[in-house]
Amino acid sequence: MKIMELRELTNDELRQKYEDSREELFNLRFQKAMNRLENPLRIKDVRRDIARIKTLITERKKSESSA
Repeated sequence: MKIMELRELTNDELRQKYEDSREELFNLRFQKAMNRLENPLRIKDVRRDIARIKTLITERKKSESSA
């Protein structure tokens, strides 16, 4: 998911997206352990999405506290 797409989401939507991504990452890691993972690069993509989401949440918290 692109950062510009994430910036359009509300805080609640971001938190929900974060939870969904964490769950997906858990499932992907489980599939990897069972040797049933079809696309191993998906783990990398999901990890980066989680990092982007966390970065946006932190940016918004900082801007709210300074405003």
